[in-house]
Amino acid sequence: MTADSYLTQISPVKPFLEVLSGRRQPVPPIWMMRQAGRYLPEYRELRAKAGGFLDLCFTPEYAAEVTLQPIRRFNFDAAIIFSDILVIPYALGRTVRFEAGEGPRLDPLDTPDKVATLAAHADFTKLEPVYEALRRVRRELDPKIALIGFCGAPWTVATYMVAGQGTPDQAPARMMAYRHPDAFAAIIDVLVENSIQYLLGQLKAGADVLQIFDTWAGVLPPREFERWSIDPTRRIVAGVRAKVPDAKIIGFPRGAGAMLPAYVGATGVDGVSIDWATEPSLIREKIQTRVAVQGNLDPLVLIAGGAALDRAIDDVLSNYASGRLIFNLGHGIQPETPIAHVEQMLKRVRAYKG
Repeated sequence: MTADSYLTQISPVKPFLEVLSGRRQPVPPIWMMRQAGRYLPEYRELRAKAGGFLDLCFTPEYAAEVTLQPIRRFNFDAAIIFSDILVIPYALGRTVRFEAGEGPRLDPLDTPDKVATLAAHADFTKLEPVYEALRRVRRELDPKIALIGFCGAPWTVATYMVAGQGTPDQAPARMMAYRHPDAFAAIIDVLVENSIQYLLGQLKAGADVLQIFDTWAGVLPPREFERWSIDPTRRIVAGVRAKVPDAKIIGFPRGAGAMLPAYVGATGVDGVSIDWATEPSLIREKIQTRVAVQGNLDPLVLIAGGAALDRAIDDVLSNYASGRLIFNLGHGIQPETPIAHVEQMLKRVRAYKG
């Protein structure tokens, strides 16, 4: 056996990674944001057993199990580690708790004086359970399936840290960025540096790909989008690649719309996730010629099912599958989504002859 054939044997091709490396796949690889979640009965059962949401995230055997549940059921092309974007504030010593039905609650950093109390360096021993969960999943995962690690983008994480909770338009963080830009920049800087270390730890623990979720990017005007979404993401990508030059990274500036070409050009990401409202010709002409595209089925049409779902799937495929596409939703799957509709989607995408 030659060395080459031996290497081929131990490194099966991961279609998901192929797309991010510049090689279009005849059948687009597929996974779903929030694929480990409440729409699955097996997830709900384990979630009840775990107690609190953070207990689920920080118990490696549980986090690994819920990461693998959707893979066992649907054989997606990628697994994403089960965790949360707010583990970085938690590791920075901030109080983070999840209220049932109300989402996260943190101690607000809403004045420059409070920002001065923010630790510069996270206690990464607090995040060791995430790394251990990654190692466990890596051991169990079929070698053809990619493993995704992730963090929240600094802008999005900062919006929760400033307000102490999610708000409809993240006005508290936007106001602080206008009124006290230096204090706000201090939060962003801490998040950039600690996110780099966190992502490097995830790669070391077995992640193949990293995704940076900027869920609230779309509320920013262009000048602020450049300063608070693009620039921090660019610094994270550069910081990770300084240590791991070939690290594969996907950005998701949700709601960025016409700012997407600037984001892709400046950040250096290998792929960009797009929401369902994005204009297709912009993506084909200005984005897909440069990087892989991930998305962008409306999560609500996945709940609707039937002919509407088939049409929406075909739209995504006809818009993007002739280029480098990772089929996904335009945001996370909703808890009330019927499992049969996920199966319908998988069957249709995998039957694609491109």
